[in-house]
Amino acid sequence: MPYANHRAHHSSVQAQIESWRAAFGSAEACAAELLCDRHDPSAVAFTFVEPDLSARDLTYGELADASRRLATLLALSGVAAGDSVAVLMGKRRELVVTLLAIWRLGAVHVPLFTAFATPAIEMRVRASGARLVVTEPSQQDKLAPLDDLTTLVAGPELDELVAGCEPMGDAVAVGGESPLIHLFTSGTTGAPKAVPVPVKALASFACYMHYGLDVIAEDVFWNAADPGWAYGLYYGILGPLATGRRNLLLNAGFTAESTLAVFKAFGVTNFAAAPTVYRGLRRSGEVDGLSLRRASSAGEPLTPDITAWAPGALGVEVRDHYGQTEHGMVIVNAWHPDLAEPVRPGSMGKPLPGFTASVLDGKVVLDVTASPLMWFTGYADAPDRTAERFTPDGRWYLTGDAGSVDDDGYFFFSSRDDDLILMAGYRIAPFDVESVLATHPAVAEVAVTGRPDELRGEVVEAFVVLADGVAGSPELAAELQQLVRTGYSAHAYPRRVHFVEALPKTPSGKIQRYLLRQAGVPGRP
Repeated sequence: MPYANHRAHHSSVQAQIESWRAAFGSAEACAAELLCDRHDPSAVAFTFVEPDLSARDLTYGELADASRRLATLLALSGVAAGDSVAVLMGKRRELVVTLLAIWRLGAVHVPLFTAFATPAIEMRVRASGARLVVTEPSQQDKLAPLDDLTTLVAGPELDELVAGCEPMGDAVAVGGESPLIHLFTSGTTGAPKAVPVPVKALASFACYMHYGLDVIAEDVFWNAADPGWAYGLYYGILGPLATGRRNLLLNAGFTAESTLAVFKAFGVTNFAAAPTVYRGLRRSGEVDGLSLRRASSAGEPLTPDITAWAPGALGVEVRDHYGQTEHGMVIVNAWHPDLAEPVRPGSMGKPLPGFTASVLDGKVVLDVTASPLMWFTGYADAPDRTAERFTPDGRWYLTGDAGSVDDDGYFFFSSRDDDLILMAGYRIAPFDVESVLATHPAVAEVAVTGRPDELRGEVVEAFVVLADGVAGSPELAAELQQLVRTGYSAHAYPRRVHFVEALPKTPSGKIQRYLLRQAGVPGRP
């Protein structure tokens, strides 16, 4: 049977949902107005934190002015409503300004993760039809081979050009059904597919910020996820803008020491991150006596050691939440007082207001007809893949994740229905890594799987059948690891490379990756 969060049926909750739907789903919806211009211009939108803990606030007034000027420059560069603009940039001021400038024009943002190598960047740029990329100096070399693209590089020269532009007037209103973002996600076969995120999706992002995370005006909120991926983009950039809540953006990679330093220096009260961050904090042994008001996790299930450790170290339990790129967070251990219930061990909670979920044939599904905040309707230019996500009658969205639900409506994640690897909250498709490794002349066949890892949840492992006459060696393993770093992405390289005599296969020739994940497979070291 379908399950909705019964406490979400309060009239006040329903009224709030309808208010968000009306604002973000209107035919006259203007993203720049909804995300920036309607807010108090003196209010702080983001605080940008550097590795040395120096910080700079960006107010909504400053964001409005800078993005209007950059929008003028982008328009002079040929960007118009409906065009795709790729952005390859870390968590810096120019990132947010660029996104607002794109949306002022009614254009579409194509996120690029800064750990991507040139081939992964090129695939997303070509597939999206983007002709312009905005980047930063540290990423510029990756774009050099793509010499047919127009590239704008953040820095003094671009700042001078932007400052000399007249601010754009009225922003383009594209309506709630029009795309705001094309965010690429990987599957187990074929190239990654583009998820068109429409303006009306902001209603579901606002709902999660309010009811799932319970971010209030008095909070010092910090979503530590990278905005090159869904959780960081949806709830580190869009959600805060949609609800007028400030977020901290740390322009540095994760370390336990830097995270603890930010907690203390800025007085963080509401924190959201992937489980790998909490694992790193726990392993450091340095986190103790904090007093967070809220702590939330998403990307992969929390393990019992983290849930047991958190209250003493962070001052609050960590609540697990579940979602996907295709729809954002949909099942949560909600923090908002109107919905908060005791956490059931191992559960990812109950449906977020605006969503109804169930379990069919052992898989978690969403009831599209009873989920007013559901916004995903299909992948861009991929009707076959879209059809795989819905039942023939269109009622049920198929997450592809195995799970269960108890009699009280608490959902439990069991496993993925495919071979996607969840490493530190990032979804890695074996096919993408295998495609790179297969280009090496020493590789005859290759299969990639995920293996459990205490810190990252899972890590990538590669099983390689070598070409005739080639011998495996540590040097060759290192060479293959580097090939993935430079040919696909720095975060997705195989931590271990096994040279095997053969890969286990079905009679029809399909690789049985689940056997490779088990101990004692013939041919496995």
